[in-house]
Amino acid sequence: MSSAPTRALKLSGQEWLFLAAAIVFWGCYVLWLGKDTSWDFRNYHWYIPYAFLNGREHLDLLVAHQASYYNPFQDIPFYLLATHTPAWFALFVLGCVHGSNVVPLYILARQTLRIEEYKLGAAALALIGQTGGLGLNMFGTTYHDNTMSILILGAIAVLVVQRVRLKEGPLWLSAAIAALAGFMVGSTVGLKLPEFPFAIGFAAALLAVGGSWKHQAVRLAAGGLAGAAGVALFMGYWALHMEQLTGNPLFPYFNEYFKSPLALAAPYRDMRFLPTHFWVAATFPILWTLNWQIADDIPFGDIRVMLAYVTGIVAIVVWLAGRRSKDPMVLPEPARIVLAFVAASYLTWLKMFAIYRYIVGLEMIAPLVVAISIGLLPIPRRVQYIALAVLFLAVAATTRVDYIDRAPVSDPFVQVDLPKIPHPEKSMVLLTGIDPLGFIAPSFDKRIPLLRIDGWMVQPQDGTKLTRMMKGRVFEYINKKRDIYVLASAYDMGRARDALAEYHLRIDWLKCVVFDTNIVGDYEFCPLFKWPRE
Repeated sequence: MSSAPTRALKLSGQEWLFLAAAIVFWGCYVLWLGKDTSWDFRNYHWYIPYAFLNGREHLDLLVAHQASYYNPFQDIPFYLLATHTPAWFALFVLGCVHGSNVVPLYILARQTLRIEEYKLGAAALALIGQTGGLGLNMFGTTYHDNTMSILILGAIAVLVVQRVRLKEGPLWLSAAIAALAGFMVGSTVGLKLPEFPFAIGFAAALLAVGGSWKHQAVRLAAGGLAGAAGVALFMGYWALHMEQLTGNPLFPYFNEYFKSPLALAAPYRDMRFLPTHFWVAATFPILWTLNWQIADDIPFGDIRVMLAYVTGIVAIVVWLAGRRSKDPMVLPEPARIVLAFVAASYLTWLKMFAIYRYIVGLEMIAPLVVAISIGLLPIPRRVQYIALAVLFLAVAATTRVDYIDRAPVSDPFVQVDLPKIPHPEKSMVLLTGIDPLGFIAPSFDKRIPLLRIDGWMVQPQDGTKLTRMMKGRVFEYINKKRDIYVLASAYDMGRARDALAEYHLRIDWLKCVVFDTNIVGDYEFCPLFKWPRE
């Protein structure tokens, strides 16, 4: 049995084969699931890369609600892949990317376990981590939380593998390693702001490595500066662009502080799930285990994070009481790094978002946290094994995956049976309602402007500058007697009628056309005519 403080990272042929097989398996799993039809995909993950690559910024308005202003760079790779290769290939690659989380999960467990069969144990923990109630649902989707997790978990794996050099090596080498890991984490924040809690977790992990104050200071400085560089590289251009376009670099979020004249002085972010008082916050993982709706819009059933939370607290209490295991199942140094990262990330997330999907990376690493917590308790090794077996059997028995609807794998990736528009060069399409319509936008003639006059972010009577801009453009088309149409979900036409009345427009109901897509349907497309206000 190995008890050395470090374990060389030199994978055997069998280990490489395991990792490759796992990645390919997840690629095939996504092919079995089919295409992502989630609300976010239909709203903006397909639209914003299209809009950016085709210069739609000054032609369209709010097609994807507030997400119209999101950083498009995380979505561009898959959009290009899915529009230039067969759908099956694009989905398989996406599944393999998401499956690549197995690599840092395996390395973290491999470096942490202090048992004879550490490779087998690491493989088991990695696979248990990838089969969570929400994690399984997110394979093959474009939420990107399980894409960013590859870099985040990879950065922590770098710290664990290189902990001796980080702690005791030459300062320049310690700085270089910390900078590499910091850049990985900073890049995720630049691409997707909800990854910010993991940046705090990474800082805590850097401190948990230990060492002299010089090593601590150098690591934090190097990791922080490289992290800032990652943020600047992937968000800098977009933030400056949004500042110039809207007056708010994070538009529309935090507009109560930035006060862009285009929108209301409101936060615009989703704060529905934030705990309302201390005891809700203190028991949050237990509460969402009982009722998933307090932590997410996507149904899931999973006890991994709850078990990590409870066993972690028990382990910390026992440690503070001065009790130590004489034969721990895990190596204390990497265990400390992992626990610091998870604790700081979780607490920051709880304060800022409390949306479970954003911590799917913690769901993945939770089995390792449970093994660490049990492995550090001052109980016999046999009891530790039994406890872990019972807990992981409970995990398997209680995991529930309520899959989002998927569409069959077909080409092209998005196909829309749009009715013919006779004069696209002098036509405008108005979008109404809260249903996501962005994925339909690329199917229109590129000369047609698309304006969402009603939805989550704007309504016809909200008094915002965005609505005034919208009305100015619509009334210009009305005055020039150009063709104007409305697009809405079939069940949302009542709201469409009410919104259009504020624009002096009515629906020509007899000429409405219902159409479908190969993602999901049904939608209505109707010509409009001017109707004077009474």
